[in-house]
Amino acid sequence: MNGWLLAAGITAFGVAAVHIVAGHRDVVRPLLSCGLADEPKRVMHAVWHMVTVDLVLSAAGLVYLAQADGTAGADLVAWFVAAHFFAYAAAFLAVSLSVDWPKPLLRLPQWILLLPVALLTAVGAA
Repeated sequence: MNGWLLAAGITAFGVAAVHIVAGHRDVVRPLLSCGLADEPKRVMHAVWHMVTVDLVLSAAGLVYLAQADGTAGADLVAWFVAAHFFAYAAAFLAVSLSVDWPKPLLRLPQWILLLPVALLTAVGAA
């Protein structure tokens, strides 16, 4: 059992739960009630659901990898998942820092949730 990957998986499930609950309240509801044209609105709604699926499947994969420690290819998949979460965190950091808002790193704090999953996974894969 790889404790680092298990911790990453549990953390990733927590990230998915926050995404589902807070994202629905803070992103999906306002999106669906805004004046944006229907087609881009529904595309963004579908993308939100795609991210939900991605987060849940990644979390489940990490829990599986924790139990399959030492299996051929498990480390490669773990590095892929780590890169995936690093990329998500980097995207939020880049967008946050590209706008002229006060406290931009706290205005879009998703990177704070994503980065620990990436770090735990990378340590577990090493």
